[in-house]
Amino acid sequence: MQRKAVRRRVLPGIAMLTALAAGAAGLTGCTSGSEGGSTSDSKAGGNAAAPAQPGKYRSLPAPCKAGADSKKLKGMLPAGDSLTPEQRDQMYAGVADASYDGDRHVGCRWTGQSPEETRLLSVGFERVVSYDRTTTSDDDKAKQVYVRRLTDAKLPFPGPTASPTPAAITPAAPTPAAPTPAAPVQGAPASGAPASPGASPSAPVELGSRVLEGLGSDAFLEDKLSPAGASAAQSRTVRIVFRTSNVIVTIEYSVQPALPGTVPPSTETQDRARQLAQALAERFSE
Repeated sequence: MQRKAVRRRVLPGIAMLTALAAGAAGLTGCTSGSEGGSTSDSKAGGNAAAPAQPGKYRSLPAPCKAGADSKKLKGMLPAGDSLTPEQRDQMYAGVADASYDGDRHVGCRWTGQSPEETRLLSVGFERVVSYDRTTTSDDDKAKQVYVRRLTDAKLPFPGPTASPTPAAITPAAPTPAAPTPAAPVQGAPASGAPASPGASPSAPVELGSRVLEGLGSDAFLEDKLSPAGASAAQSRTVRIVFRTSNVIVTIEYSVQPALPGTVPPSTETQDRARQLAQALAERFSE
């Protein structure tokens, strides 16, 4: 009789323990399920930032054709009378630079010679691409490249971080210009064009290097004159760099007189280079 009583007491106890264990397993399953649901919900929340936008331009125009389409090319490169029509056509056609990626970097060069002088012209197009689209767009990357070139030219960047924002654009001309007459030439780009300072080499007007306005998104101009020599003429090189969206355009225009003591006029050389730069900027905006 005692054994039966013991069995009756043990069996209900085992049943109760089994029920408690099953309930604990059910609670554990619910807990893990809720955790899994919260994890999936956090992933589906989509907190990742949207990638930066690609640049406006996906390809580049042919640089030789882009320059040859402008009527200003013949004014920049006068051909000698001794050239045949075929030689003139070949000269104005230009020579394309070697490029391994025509969608990223292309260029073209022209050479014009006459008994009085030799003129060299080059045009380069660079399409900037950002390889970190999560933080930097193509346009932002192109602006960084432009700022580096502006810094290399030792010109101030006309942005909100510059201390004298308005002065960074206009008074930039007197800063790099060595001659004394450069100081009063603050408005020389507009009024100096018809002056033709090349006729009076004793007091030439030097416009100097400066930041440009109204040309693409950002632009600057470098004006360099070779050192004076007793037996050699001074050559002048004008370099214009401007950015339009994610493309950077570089123009270099050099005038090398044949007669010693001759100085190419700053106003005329800069005006011709700026007219070509404006034509190219308008071509990109089409």
